[in-house]
Amino acid sequence: MSFKSEINAVRRKITRGLTKNIGSNKLNHNPNVVVDFKNILISRPNHRLGNLLLITPLVQEINSVFPDCKIDLFIKGNLAPIIFENYSSVESYIVLPRKPFDNLLKYFQVWFKIKQKKYDLVINIDKGSSSGRLSTQLANANFKFFGELNEEIVQEHPDYKHMAKYPVYEFRHYLNQLGHPQQQKPVPTINIKLSDKELQDAKLVLEKIVPNNKKTISIFTFATGEKCYCTDWWDTFYEKLLISFPDYNIVEVLPVENVSQINFKAPSFYSKDVREIAAFIANTSLFIGADSGIMHLACASQTPVLGLFSITKPEKYEPYGNGSQAIETKVTSLESMMNIIKNQLD
Repeated sequence: MSFKSEINAVRRKITRGLTKNIGSNKLNHNPNVVVDFKNILISRPNHRLGNLLLITPLVQEINSVFPDCKIDLFIKGNLAPIIFENYSSVESYIVLPRKPFDNLLKYFQVWFKIKQKKYDLVINIDKGSSSGRLSTQLANANFKFFGELNEEIVQEHPDYKHMAKYPVYEFRHYLNQLGHPQQQKPVPTINIKLSDKELQDAKLVLEKIVPNNKKTISIFTFATGEKCYCTDWWDTFYEKLLISFPDYNIVEVLPVENVSQINFKAPSFYSKDVREIAAFIANTSLFIGADSGIMHLACASQTPVLGLFSITKPEKYEPYGNGSQAIETKVTSLESMMNIIKNQLD
């Protein structure tokens, strides 16, 4: 472990120790008055593509309940403005630098910025995030939600553990305590809100890669760490796909690293633009890939997704909506996977 990594580990340990007892949900209100929120701060100080996309269902839920509400996001990195580009309700971003020790002055300035604006409500997305709890505590707001585990909600919703769904369930419960009616509708899907132009431009790109009238299955063979399936696994899977679905194009969506677990055997698409990648996948009939940020991006494109899981828990990260589902590959045969794909395409 490098010196900088050791310092970061110590920093996280100290922060967790200082923040573990911070905060309790702030609910002081007149029970005879239904609260209306005009501006909300969502705290999710994380830079990863998947984690930021998983916020979109909560933003949609807020838009549904409070159509005129403006939302600020406390996040890390530069992806959030791209992801929420077509969310008119998202007004501004409070951005922590990804590497605080490279820019300590900016790092501390961001924390002071949280207190400069008055909010009606602050929502901490990840109950286990020390930075999230600290930012919620520091924020100037009439109402605060720290994300405490509520057994009543857990018992009511079997899919509570999902990282995109539990913030919505908790938000609904919180609003119910503030006098709003109980919501029973499905949780919104992950959605990057692609424009018609983005979809049309990507369609032209796809037609250049596979200039025929066949429909297309998109695959993503990469993932980080142990979530990445080996080349032998993907070679076998890809060959079986070709045999089982001769009437479909198989196109590989490449990662930013520009590597392929099938050694570039399939026609491929490469881009560093997450919106362009999402629009490309949206023009395909089905996306297949391991649990990753690109898998969540495929969900956000509103395309049916088959997520391949071998290490992470599907109940936390499985694709949902638009017929999407998770496949636990350790207990599912290759033939069964082909049948699942066939059912998706029928």
